Amino acid sequence: MKVDFKRIKPYGDTMDDGAVQLSFSLPVPCGEEAREAARQLVAKMGMEEPQVYHMADLGEGYTYFIVYGKCTHTVDFSSIRIPKVETDRMDFYGINRFIRERIGRKVVVLGACTGTDAHTVGIDAIMNMKGYDGEYGLERYPGIEAWNLGSQVPNEELLAQAIERNADSLLVSQVVTQKGVHIANLTQLVELTEAEGLREKLILVCGGPRITHEMALELGFDAGFGPGSLAPDVASFIVRELARRREEKERTGS
Repeated sequence: MKVDFKRIKPYGDTMDDGAVQLSFSLPVPCGEEAREAARQLVAKMGMEEPQVYHMADLGEGYTYFIVYGKCTHTVDFSSIRIPKVETDRMDFYGINRFIRERIGRKVVVLGACTGTDAHTVGIDAIMNMKGYDGEYGLERYPGIEAWNLGSQVPNEELLAQAIERNADSLLVSQVVTQKGVHIANLTQLVELTEAEGLREKLILVCGGPRITHEMALELGFDAGFGPGSLAPDVASFIVRELARRREEKERTGS
């Protein structure tokens, strides 16, 4: 069956049936009134034929629901344009060869979970020597001097370490955040680098489940990497951007 990319909608059993599954909790006691409240709520979301498939008592006046329904809306997939990191991805060997031939020294990269974030799974996947999903972390790269500073690192401390170690790039991971605290934290780091006159020297990269490249650019970073990104994705961007800046500086004499 040919897909109409101008009118995309969910499907479950058959194309364009709009079938979706929603899960949520309501602050109401479990019972038939709660079931009806969930059904009406999903109907007001624009879903047709809402059916409460599962209901569970969470205790203390809260109830959890799984509801099926049929979405009536569509999106024009063909018109969607999303900013992406536009860098040719190299593998482990290609990145190290690029560093030797185009940069000629080790690239210094500092990574950390900053602010109150204590979840290092993301930064560890990129930085640690053992790496993740079959890819070595940056600590394994001969051409990269990688420093994983861990979790709950204040922005001021990260910047101080960057100055001390003469860093080329900072990697900031934000995994679990509430009330937009990751936005404030990332913004503060950019402001600190600008105040210290280091913004043009540093390649700023952020990543995490809620991070997109578009968001990163809006906050003043050079790139943003979301879920599924691996060390070669990040390293390819950093070394190519570093070489580009270096060659631009040599060309302009600035």
